[in-house]
Amino acid sequence: MSDSLTLPAETRERAGKGASRTLRREGRVPAVVYGGKEEPLAIHVEEKELVRQLGTGHFFNSLVEVTVGGKTHRTLPKDVAFHPVTSRPLHVDFLRIAKGAQVHVNVPVVFVNEEASPGLKRGGVLNVVRHELDLVCAPDSIPSEIEIDVTGKDVGDSIHISDVKLPKGAESGITDRDFTIATIVAPSALKSETGDTETDAAASAEGDAEGGSAE
Repeated sequence: MSDSLTLPAETRERAGKGASRTLRREGRVPAVVYGGKEEPLAIHVEEKELVRQLGTGHFFNSLVEVTVGGKTHRTLPKDVAFHPVTSRPLHVDFLRIAKGAQVHVNVPVVFVNEEASPGLKRGGVLNVVRHELDLVCAPDSIPSEIEIDVTGKDVGDSIHISDVKLPKGAESGITDRDFTIATIVAPSALKSETGDTETDAAASAEGDAEGGSAE
């Protein structure tokens, strides 16, 4: 499960581009907390602390407790706007989590036991189709990552969502198909060798046929 994060914030007294620019010059990032059948709350947070939490690698699939004026809002980060040149965060959207609610989160996948995969041991390549899984779960049970075991997987094998054991209480957000997460494909060298073998076999068969007709 991902660790919950705490992010101190202050309310924004003024809205608009001018006020937002002033906040950014002071090292603050404008943000908003919305949802949960409550009015949106305009806030601003410290840029350095926000950047630190973004750097954890699990900011978007963590429960973030935004504290404003002594009150704590349980939220899930939904979007961060970045400057196109400097990559500095410009604005953050936080979704307020109501009690008992389920949330949609994107959780990264990691592949384990690659040394036990015959296909990878032969030089096959793990072609990852989805680096994250869309999951539905309780806010307090968001997994930090999903481990996928590739033991026994050979060249040509595929891993689908039905092959993955999800944590208790978590379900796939995509339910209309058994989608592919990764495949093990042959390396180009192996493909070339296979192609050459097939070509040689075809040439040999053609030569035998010609020899037989000559007799």
